[in-house]
Amino acid sequence: MAAMRIRGRAVARAPASTANLGPGFDSLGMALSLYTWIDLRQAETTTVTLLGDGLQGVPADKTNLVYRAAQLVFREAGAGDPELDIRIRSDIPSTRGLGSSAAAIVGALCAANALLGEPLSRDELFQLALRMERHPDNVGACLFGGIIAAAWDGNRAEAVRLDPPEALEALVAVPEYELSTAKSRDVLPKRVDFADAVFNVGQSALLTAALAAGRLDLLARAMRDRLHQPYRAKLVPGLETVLQEAHNHGALAAVLSGAGPAVLVLLDRNSRRRDELERFLTEAMRPSGGCVLLWLKPCPRGAAAVALDEGHPDFRLPPDHLLKPLETGVGA
Repeated sequence: MAAMRIRGRAVARAPASTANLGPGFDSLGMALSLYTWIDLRQAETTTVTLLGDGLQGVPADKTNLVYRAAQLVFREAGAGDPELDIRIRSDIPSTRGLGSSAAAIVGALCAANALLGEPLSRDELFQLALRMERHPDNVGACLFGGIIAAAWDGNRAEAVRLDPPEALEALVAVPEYELSTAKSRDVLPKRVDFADAVFNVGQSALLTAALAAGRLDLLARAMRDRLHQPYRAKLVPGLETVLQEAHNHGALAAVLSGAGPAVLVLLDRNSRRRDELERFLTEAMRPSGGCVLLWLKPCPRGAAAVALDEGHPDFRLPPDHLLKPLETGVGA
């Protein structure tokens, strides 16, 4: 087999994501309008450059998720193990339940695939992502965009993408402290009551149908959960108050975002109670030590990547300039 040509540079943009959406534990996810940018070039020696203030504690060597994910693509495509010049910038708060690790993995997969001329399909990239992330909700939403319903049997994952309802908007409360997914999973019970399992199956089915049909009026009831939020609430002071009372302050529904500690509140973008909701969320999350509020939109497009040869006139442009022309042309 002839050696696969690696292009000069590839840049990927990968969105944040929120997982579970309440009852859809490890199966429902939605992409959000915050981004991680991955910039890859072949090099003689691997280097990892972390740009901006949001990547403290991220390793800058070959243990980095971006390097590890990129190598999965190269090996799968038969391109060996090339050394890389890696540059990462992220606007996604890390270890907060907004899919920062999924964005790093998916962005790296897409960038590496672009470097090689796109030999792998989106489905193949999805399956590779599962080797690292081990559950499909965040990586699926990040890769395909919009809202995804997914299932993984430990061997293969399947996902169906939905367009987000046009009127849907999100207000996210991001506490200052970090909460690892491992710690958040450790508080979950090994066994659950049968009635609670049946409850969540029904809620998850209703939520998926409501989102597909644009029935925002059903979200308050459809996003209730008994499998993880009651147990994780002790790790996120203020969460119970938000879950119980956000609807009284103009929210359609409120849930823990992924493993937390970020809290996701959904509302109709035409709501006149935005200021009221901000005040409520700020006060309710005060026991968590305060929080940053982010107004976000569902991101209908999944991760995007572009590759250029060194002689291309745009080769040295910043990542966001390279990907702007792709805004209406990429996605699942």
